[in-house]
Amino acid sequence: MSKNPFIDEIRTKAKSKNALVAFPDAEDIRSIKSSRFLANEKIARPVLVGNPDNIRKVASEQGVNIDDILIYDSMKGEHRNDFATLLYEKRKHKGMTQEQAYETVGNPLYYAGFLLETGVVNVVVGGNVSSTGDVMRASIFTVGVAEGISIVSSFFIMTFPDKMYCFADCAVNPDPTAPQLCDIAISSATNFQKITGIEPKIAMLSFSTNGSAEHDLVSKVQSATAMLKEKAPHLQSDGEMQLDAAIIPSIGERKFPGSTVAGKANVLVFPDLNSGNIGYKLTERLAGAEAVGPIVQGLRKPYCDLSRGCSVDDMVNVAAICSLM
Repeated sequence: MSKNPFIDEIRTKAKSKNALVAFPDAEDIRSIKSSRFLANEKIARPVLVGNPDNIRKVASEQGVNIDDILIYDSMKGEHRNDFATLLYEKRKHKGMTQEQAYETVGNPLYYAGFLLETGVVNVVVGGNVSSTGDVMRASIFTVGVAEGISIVSSFFIMTFPDKMYCFADCAVNPDPTAPQLCDIAISSATNFQKITGIEPKIAMLSFSTNGSAEHDLVSKVQSATAMLKEKAPHLQSDGEMQLDAAIIPSIGERKFPGSTVAGKANVLVFPDLNSGNIGYKLTERLAGAEAVGPIVQGLRKPYCDLSRGCSVDDMVNVAAICSLM
């Protein structure tokens, strides 16, 4: 059990999915311990991807029994030729050769991605060792971007003892355009509802509320909000608004009268990566929220990127969340 009831609820929900979760950074003891925990608690069915001898050596040295956990050998595995053909077909228009495709899918990030693309597994969780750039490239090359979404982005679930928020994008896109902000909001709201069962209320954040300031940075958020209302009228959304107007009812009513979202928002879309990254870390470090993520979104299937500083607990939580996407 975790210390947070919302995390326990997410893990319990994940059990009903019984998802196969692949870990491509599998020679890291955190992947091995996460796999052991997921299997023991029946949260998901873990799969380790990489060099079986190296993986078993690390597990043995750390005293973790993985005899019952499936390992796919990315260099010698039965799927490597098929995956190479798939990658070649996807990338030949970019000049990739058959030989390059075969070499590439020997990398566990790509091998795991094609396990996901072909339905052998349901989720991939990487990035505990690999860089974000390498994980993102592998995910786009293998499963690709979701239809109707222009950008791959990320979100965090910020959990408090009595409430939960979705923060986006706090990890991937430095300066999204207005159409990209719109798509980040749609992806975030959709996934927040899938994971939590809570109806999303989207606030498009700015240093201005409802036209209180004029600036190009404000105009971008205003444009994104207009696009969002047109593209996804089924979602409750409003903007632009300041953070206090988004989450404090009395301030929302005063600064943005008539808004159905102001003061009640639970999906907070930041205008750029500066504000998003600072915002989630302030909330985590000063307000004591538990930050679960980042969770990559906007892909056709859930291929998630962890922080390289993540804990085993973080990995278990991300695996559970991705199982619900």
